[in-house]
Amino acid sequence: MTERAIHSWLTDMDGVLVHEGTALPGAADFIRALRDNGRPFLVLTNNSIYTPRDLAARLRGSGLEVPEESIWTSALATATFLAEQAPGGSAYAIGEAGLTTALHEAGYTLTDADPDYVVLGETRTYSFEAITKAIRLIQGGSKFIATNPDVTGPSTEGDLPATGAVAAMISAAAQRKPYYVGKPNPMMFRSALNRIEAHSETTAMIGDRMDTDVVAGMEAGMRTFLVLSGSTTASDLGRFPFRPTRVVDGVGDLVELV
Repeated sequence: MTERAIHSWLTDMDGVLVHEGTALPGAADFIRALRDNGRPFLVLTNNSIYTPRDLAARLRGSGLEVPEESIWTSALATATFLAEQAPGGSAYAIGEAGLTTALHEAGYTLTDADPDYVVLGETRTYSFEAITKAIRLIQGGSKFIATNPDVTGPSTEGDLPATGAVAAMISAAAQRKPYYVGKPNPMMFRSALNRIEAHSETTAMIGDRMDTDVVAGMEAGMRTFLVLSGSTTASDLGRFPFRPTRVVDGVGDLVELV
């Protein structure tokens, strides 16, 4: 059976296109090829702190021209999921502008008075008061949603506790587990495919992590490309019971496929 051509692309951001604010080798060429050839694409990130406009500006600062409409965050995926589950609902949100803006634009009301959902995202200033409020609301019947399961996030000083770590604390106290929308939930990939009106059979996913990007892309029915420019090394591959479609050194090696 002949393999179908790749018509559209999803790609992770950190470790694939940029590292600590600097564009990785070949990233600018890859983005340019996508845009020049009119290929539908989305840059995916589990980071829910920033809005797509913020991220587009940060990428531009690293030398990558990515339109804000081509960025899909776990906050956007979460807001889309909630709007489908309970249109016009309410939420108590712990997070930054990336999350609150996405929820507002999805038609949600933000409140701490008997909300339909407690939505946990990422912030650099987790408040004990807000966490306590979330626990009590969940105990009172609000459903628990988290943007992504990542337990740590990077900083110049080292790892920071992230959404998954705080969700574990809330879960232990409230005795309720959250539903995670972001990677590795294939839900995030399916919502991204819908956003660009693409089909999984003719879409590829590029990532630097086997346990999020590759496994979720594979479960969503896409071809997967692992780049070794991020958190995964060639020696790590043997630890996983699944394989990507192809392993490359960096995203520049995929320009020929665009």
